[in-house]
Amino acid sequence: MRINPETIDRIKQATDIVEVVGDFVSLKKKGANYSACCPFHNEKTPSFNVNPVRQIYKCFGCGAAGDSIKFVMDVDGIGYGEALRYLANKYNIEIQEEQVTDEESLRQNVRESLYIVLNFAKNFYQNQLQNTEEGQAIGLSYFKERGFSGETRSKFELGYSPETWDAFTKEALEKGYTAEILEKAGLLIHKEGSNTAGYDRFRGRVIFPIHNVAGKVIAFGARILKSDKAGKANQPKYLNSPETEVYHKSDSLYGIFQAKNAIRQQELCYLVEGYTDVISLHQAGVENVVASSGTSLTAEQIRLIGRFTPNVTILYDGDMAGIKAALRGLDLVLEEGLNVSIVLFPDGEDPDSYVRRVGAQAFKDYLKTAAKDFITFKTETLLQDAGNDPFRLAAVIGDVVNSIIKIPDAIKRQVFFHRTSEMMKVDEQMLISEGNKLLRKLHTQKPADRPARSNGTFSGPEDVRISAGADDGPPANLFEPETVEEEQSPQRTKLYYQEEAFVRLLVLFGAKELEPTITVCQYVLGEIKDIDFKDPVFHHLLTLFRENFSRNVVLDTNYFQNHHETEIRNLTINWLTSKYELSELWTEKFEIYVPFEIDVLDKTAFINILRLKKAFIEEKMKVCHQELAKVKSEEEEIAIMKEFMFYKSVSMAAARELGSVVG
Repeated sequence: MRINPETIDRIKQATDIVEVVGDFVSLKKKGANYSACCPFHNEKTPSFNVNPVRQIYKCFGCGAAGDSIKFVMDVDGIGYGEALRYLANKYNIEIQEEQVTDEESLRQNVRESLYIVLNFAKNFYQNQLQNTEEGQAIGLSYFKERGFSGETRSKFELGYSPETWDAFTKEALEKGYTAEILEKAGLLIHKEGSNTAGYDRFRGRVIFPIHNVAGKVIAFGARILKSDKAGKANQPKYLNSPETEVYHKSDSLYGIFQAKNAIRQQELCYLVEGYTDVISLHQAGVENVVASSGTSLTAEQIRLIGRFTPNVTILYDGDMAGIKAALRGLDLVLEEGLNVSIVLFPDGEDPDSYVRRVGAQAFKDYLKTAAKDFITFKTETLLQDAGNDPFRLAAVIGDVVNSIIKIPDAIKRQVFFHRTSEMMKVDEQMLISEGNKLLRKLHTQKPADRPARSNGTFSGPEDVRISAGADDGPPANLFEPETVEEEQSPQRTKLYYQEEAFVRLLVLFGAKELEPTITVCQYVLGEIKDIDFKDPVFHHLLTLFRENFSRNVVLDTNYFQNHHETEIRNLTINWLTSKYELSELWTEKFEIYVPFEIDVLDKTAFINILRLKKAFIEEKMKVCHQELAKVKSEEEEIAIMKEFMFYKSVSMAAARELGSVVG
């Protein structure tokens, strides 16, 4: 089925891009627009811009651009139809669909099919939990024993999978889903050489659906409850979905959909280990919490948190051996520029058990008083472990300094060097010098030997040098960017840029009136009747304006902003989006008035016409130069020279009119 055009129009009219993008990143007001760190590439300085007037976004770092539908498609990796359904659901718009042909049905995106079948599975497991004797006796009893209310179970869409080998598979096949798509979604295990469809991956387990940021089910975690049956003792306690086209464990955080708004509002994210930790804390009113689902924290998970807040507090139980192992991996969080704190619970307690024992308010109070920044916590832990052994103390210093130099912000590094020197009772300058040595060592390593970042390249932090002693080595910017051979962009001529400026003027202001009944489009097209553009995209745009104007139709900006051709749509968004905004203080405080482009359209249009004609003439002069090299007679040479001098005089006249220096 296909969504009909009327429904698409309603969705577009109802959508607010600030709300849509705000579901995935934390937006900050910046003048008339909003900014954030781009969700499509790794960056620490915001270059992602959202324009609420035009309902578009643009990243000045990676070039990503589009409207609300395009944003949902790209951030969630789904097709156009599924993005429309997501927005329709968000804005409570009833979808009217049309029948599609068999050929169109076959072209349906595999990812969309996976989302659909995973949602079907979630509904199946929920129904089994709530409406079957087995589900109520086993699954519902377990959740009630954990203290999870009906509201909480509904919020996290908890479910139950029956003991039967193929209960889910049979139901799915009867509803028209294929065994192939069930297997791709990680819901079915197929026995090689067997004639049967296969058997359910999750059997006799309570089900924890895993959602992406948009709220779509992408995978499942399942906990076994009964261990008295034959073969059950050898099964893992928790079983997760395998990697699929929509689920990558290293990119996902359990509870991120339910927690994102609270994380953004409180500017803090609590990170725990398990599903039940997340659910228990939510029920206790601590909603800004997610889980890494038992995996080591990855750069992708850190960046996912970083979309909503730079502040992370990791909640550990009292297992010191596990904590020491985890500390070694947390430097990655520092490298991503996040502020990391640690909360340690008493021995034998985890977040779930502790909140149930002491209650919600006491738990929140404990989080506030027990939190320590990562560097302080690491230093105290390692010092306690080292005792008075000088060799182990020296190793601790090196370990802590190695963590501090991972922090990108120079001011924060200085603060931690100072605090660490007081805790360890060592000279601060010595710690700074040691940091410089470590950075210098990394810098002198061959690129292949350097620690790899998740994007495959090494990017060290800024130089930690605060004040260098005489024996500290050269006061270097230790991480000068390496020379990388990049693919050269094609050489663009002056004519290209003048064609772009001309077409940009038409796209943005073509329908505006210079005088009553005279539009920008009418004026500029009348001045360049004999000129055709060389660049194919600009030529296409100029042709669109000419053809429509001949029918007394002037195309407006919205036509191009929503154009079916991606290149034209992206060009329009680029032209609409300004990287910089004029401060309101110029007019409000200093009374400095700067005219905007729309205020001087007559002058801008005249200058663009002159510059275009001048660039066009100069291209003609280049052709004359080329032809002079091929002449075979004196008469031919004189004719070309006369033509050249004519073009030269026209070019000089245009230059004088523009106020350019004429050589």
